Formats: sequence, structure tokens, C-alpha cells
Amino acid sequence: MTPQDFNYLRQMLRERSGLVLSAEKQYLAESRLLPVARKHRLGTLTELVGKLKTTSPGQLAIEVIEAMTTNETFFFRDKIPFEHFRDTVMPALIASHLGRRRLRIWCTAVASGQEPYSLAMTLREMNQQLAGFRIEILATDLSNEMLAKAKAGIYSQFEVQRGLPIQQLVKYFTQVGEAWQIAPEIRAMVSFRPLNLLHDFGHLGSFDLIFCRNVLIYFDQPTKIGVLDRLARVIEPDGFLVLGAAETVVGLTGAFKPMPDRRGLYVPNAKTFAAQPAGNVIKFAAKA
Repeated sequence: MTPQDFNYLRQMLRERSGLVLSAEKQYLAESRLLPVARKHRLGTLTELVGKLKTTSPGQLAIEVIEAMTTNETFFFRDKIPFEHFRDTVMPALIASHLGRRRLRIWCTAVASGQEPYSLAMTLREMNQQLAGFRIEILATDLSNEMLAKAKAGIYSQFEVQRGLPIQQLVKYFTQVGEAWQIAPEIRAMVSFRPLNLLHDFGHLGSFDLIFCRNVLIYFDQPTKIGVLDRLARVIEPDGFLVLGAAETVVGLTGAFKPMPDRRGLYVPNAKTFAAQPAGNVIKFAAKA
């Protein structure tokens, strides 16, 4: 791939997905895009770039973006955010929503779905505290391929061994051949849909909790600021934002402030926004 081809790819990726690819990452682009070129019977990456330039944005551009997107995820990744979710976020939201007993959670850039399913399993374990609550978990990602895998809820032995406690595996999964499928009642708690964070997402309504972990690290500063400002418009005043350990709002926006002694957890400085619930809603009932 020529330097000119690589520069074209870098610009396209930045404009269409927000992904910032540094100049020294050409080797990464070549290794990830060669299978895409072969799939479309293109002999070289120069031919691939040429086709991208001469055709309107479509399936090929989507496949290129998906190939270059990092889809690293696993169950209960980094543990601390899920401890905050169980011990800090949910008690606060339960207390502040006793009147309407309704909560909306949004997980962005979910890849193959382990993060929202981890939240769903945690909520299932809190069944007694959530008696009578209606909870929606919306999970979005740029990649349709990843969303299809997430919806199926089927994971390899390697994937379930990464972060998933054996108790949850036994309780919420069924073995299917050499793989494992998450239980229908857990899958039913999560609604999946495609979404590009660079585009407006006001139509999703407002949320009480947003997980946007390990996404901003791939964006440049103006893109980070834009995403955070749009997140501020869809989060409830008493809501929470969760970012990755290497991410922060400091120096980017005044719409959020960090919670003391809660790494990665932020609360909004925001006006009230009207909620527009949509998607799968789960109603919890106390066990007999």
C-alpha cells in the first residue's frame, strides 16, 4: 500500500468512524485489510483503495471500518466498573427512582456484547432490590457483524473463561457443542442496535446510566469533546457516566465531573432532559 493510499484510508476512517490511525500504523492496516481485499477478489490494497475512491460509500466501506475497529471485550472487564455499578450506581438510582420505578441503561461500542450481558447478570442477582422496577438495557455498536454475534449470545470456551465467574457460567449459560450460549432471559434484557457515535443520538431518548468505556481513546480531542457534549444531552441529571480507566472528561468538557474515589465514574452537571423510553424493557418481580 502506498503512502497516498494509507493517507486516504486514515482520512476516511476518521471521517466515518472517528478512528484516528497514527502514521506508524500502516502495517496494522495492511494486515487487517488484506482479508477484505481477498474477499472482494482484489489483488492488492491499492486496488481496494481505488475501489473505495471510485464507488459511493457502501458495504465495502463498512467492511473496511469494521476490519479496522478494535473489538476487544470480555465479561466483567476490569471488574471495578461493575463493582461501582453494583455498590454505588444502582443503590443511588433505586433510591432516586422509587416513584416511577423505571431505569434506562445504555452501553456504547459493545462489540460482541459481553459488557451489557455482564450488567444484565448483575441486575438479575439484584432481583429482590429491583422488585417492581422496569429496566431497559440498550446496547449499540458500529459493526453489524459484532451485533449479530452479540444478539446470538454464543461464546467460545476462551471467551467465557475471560472474566466470567464459574457461578455465572453455570447459572446463566448452556453448553452448545464446544461453545456456550447465554440464557434466553438474560438475552431478553438487552436490546441491540447499530449506532455511530459520531452521529446525533438524541432520538434514543435519555438515560440514567451510560457505559462508554474504552471508546474515546481512539478519537482525537475535538471528536472526544463532541461525543461527551452529546452524551451530556441524553443523560438524566441524577444519572451516571462510566468511562474506561485510561479516559477522562477533565480538560474536555464541563458537562460532567468525576466522583471522588470512584475511578471512571462521572456525574453530570446538566439540565433536565425528557426521557423517551424505547426498546426492550424488563420488569423485575420479587422471588417468592
